[in-house]
Amino acid sequence: MAILGIILGIIVILIGLAISYKNKFVLLDNRVKNAWSQIDVQLENRFNLIPNFVETVKGYAKHEKETFDGIARARSNFQNATTPEAKMEANNQLSGFLGRLFAVSEAYPELKANTSFENLQAQLVELENKIRFARQFYNDTVTEYNQTIQMFPASIFAGIFNYRLAELFKADDIARITPQVNF
Repeated sequence: MAILGIILGIIVILIGLAISYKNKFVLLDNRVKNAWSQIDVQLENRFNLIPNFVETVKGYAKHEKETFDGIARARSNFQNATTPEAKMEANNQLSGFLGRLFAVSEAYPELKANTSFENLQAQLVELENKIRFARQFYNDTVTEYNQTIQMFPASIFAGIFNYRLAELFKADDIARITPQVNF
């Protein structure tokens, strides 16, 4: 009878641990999803601001068609993206082209003096700061989630409940390139 009690005690403890870890995984998974949605909102705002910004610059820099086309492609890719990874990729593409666009604007003093351009640029800088903060928060949240599901004994329950590592938001090589503008 004592052995049956011990076995039942162990089973109750394992069930308690499973419930506890499952609840923790759900909590952390929801935090990751929430953090991603915060990035998504800011990226959407950014992509919605871009057409006005591009139209303002187009009047001054008509020969920058490649940059404008790249921005349009990145915006289209973002709108058609169905996964966080695809949205990250579209964001990285846009970042590279925005760097070029800002470099182009430096070559046109009359553009820099345009109040619409200044206003749009200020809004874009503010959005970039919000995106940077949201990315940092997302990566911190993903790191906490990933550490939790990788540590023992949580890793056993993470495997049982099919929780997988989440991907950090990283800038790709395109976004890291400093634009070169030659006239």
